[in-house]
Amino acid sequence: MNLGSDMEKSKLPSRHSSFGPERAPHRSYYYALGWSEEDIAKPFVGIASAGNDSAPCNSTLNAQADVAREGVIAAGGTPFRFNTITVTDGIAMGHQGMKSSLISREVIADSVELSVRGHCYDALVTYAGCDKSLPGMMMAMLRLNVPSIFVYGGSILPGQYKGQDVTVVDVFEAVGQHAADNCPLKELIELEKVACPGHGACGGQFTANTMACVAEAIGLSLPNSNMAPAPYGSRAEIATKAGEQVMYLLENNIRPRDICTRKAFENAARVVAATGGSTNAALHLPAMANECGIDFNLFDVAEIFKSTPYIADLKPGGKYVARDLYDAGGVYMVMKTLMDGGYLHGDCMTVTGKTLAENIAEIQWNNDQKVVYDVKTPITKTGGVVGLKGSLAPEGAIVKVAGMARLQFTGPAMVFDCEEDAFKAVEDREIKEGSVIVIRYEGPKGGPGMREMLSTTAALYGQGMGEKVALITDGRFSGATRGFCIGHVGPEASAGGPIALVEDGDIIAIDAEAGTIDLQVDAEILAQRKAKWQPRENDYQSGALWRFAQNVGPAVDGAVTHPGAKKETHIYADI
Repeated sequence: MNLGSDMEKSKLPSRHSSFGPERAPHRSYYYALGWSEEDIAKPFVGIASAGNDSAPCNSTLNAQADVAREGVIAAGGTPFRFNTITVTDGIAMGHQGMKSSLISREVIADSVELSVRGHCYDALVTYAGCDKSLPGMMMAMLRLNVPSIFVYGGSILPGQYKGQDVTVVDVFEAVGQHAADNCPLKELIELEKVACPGHGACGGQFTANTMACVAEAIGLSLPNSNMAPAPYGSRAEIATKAGEQVMYLLENNIRPRDICTRKAFENAARVVAATGGSTNAALHLPAMANECGIDFNLFDVAEIFKSTPYIADLKPGGKYVARDLYDAGGVYMVMKTLMDGGYLHGDCMTVTGKTLAENIAEIQWNNDQKVVYDVKTPITKTGGVVGLKGSLAPEGAIVKVAGMARLQFTGPAMVFDCEEDAFKAVEDREIKEGSVIVIRYEGPKGGPGMREMLSTTAALYGQGMGEKVALITDGRFSGATRGFCIGHVGPEASAGGPIALVEDGDIIAIDAEAGTIDLQVDAEILAQRKAKWQPRENDYQSGALWRFAQNVGPAVDGAVTHPGAKKETHIYADI
């Protein structure tokens, strides 16, 4: 492969920073970095890493990204690694820091876009580990539309405690057990020290692994590359291959929007439902679709969930973790049976340069594994994630039902205007069995930032209340949450949605089978409450959280902050 000639260089974005006599000052910087004249004449490939030392999710990303540079060089390109931020949800969880989580998705996408635009890179390889960094990277790839590949840094291996595999979720739930006097402090401390044994993102089918599966299903990652755990030596081989393959995409002008069609988004939603993935996918898939100018909101996602069998027995609803899925054959083992059952569009292009069907044709079904069920004998006939709509949520809501025995719940509301108040009530054992806990003013604008509620839901489970109450919020839930927990309720409370009008004792009826969520209060009474309702001002009146609140749209459309591809007059890749 040789893309280094002046003629070919003159067609690429990097010509603006490296080609012609007027760019002599620019080239002087490249010489300072040690690049030769020949290197400067080659295509420039940005390698974006969310690597940092904040948590194990991200701690290997920079090293993996550096290996990807070798693949780029071997295939005739010149790589430039740069970094962006992450907010690690496990550390931000349960306090005001979680308001930064969803906002970081936008900052990641924006910062990658700005670095690529500013330095005129021709192609892109992105590395991410923790939750919001995965969709943030893929949003940037779709926005820029230069040939790109996404690589997940890999999951953590499970910890071992009393002869059992454990994850960080076991620690969150042990906090609730401790509060209920069912877990001595000594055991809680023992568990916290072994739950996360090394590098990698949370091991269950939580948000990070869900979006890693999405990346393969939608075609932006190499087949069976993302489930390999972070400590595995095979990650170096994956990194090299990614660097080489992005040059193939550049040579053949295969761009992210060629890959991420409406059908590809439908494939991704199928895989989320089939694996009992995170409800956050119903936020991130619409946000990614926005970058392509494709209409694909929460209701579109939910419609696909409704007709997809749940076939992967993964935590938190099931038994196994990402390492087990990798050993069983990876994401493509899930997709093989979905394809055989007629659930996937096989004609979608992928970063291999082949269609999804062609990639799947190379996969042999593994009869010896126990993680992935055949679609003919699923765990349940409908997906692990369900969309809801009704008088309490006219703009929709979402619930993860994987592993749940109970799909209907009716009870009186216990209302809290922030997560901290709800968590204190849980700690103080004030939550009554049969209640529907309402946590509001935690939406995209009202929070701002649409916090996840894992600390609260895990504490409830730890107290043995996980199946005895329901919880609804205009905020979000971690992919690690289990139980009757409904998020993304819209319109949110800060917009005056029905959730803002709920009072203690109001009866709320939820039916995850029928897909309904209703507030059983007379319309006349609700109208009276609405007339008295006043908007609330949050405590964030400057800085990044304020800016997000001014621009963010509703959860039903992905909580996005800009108009997306529909308003474009040009695409970066074509400058």
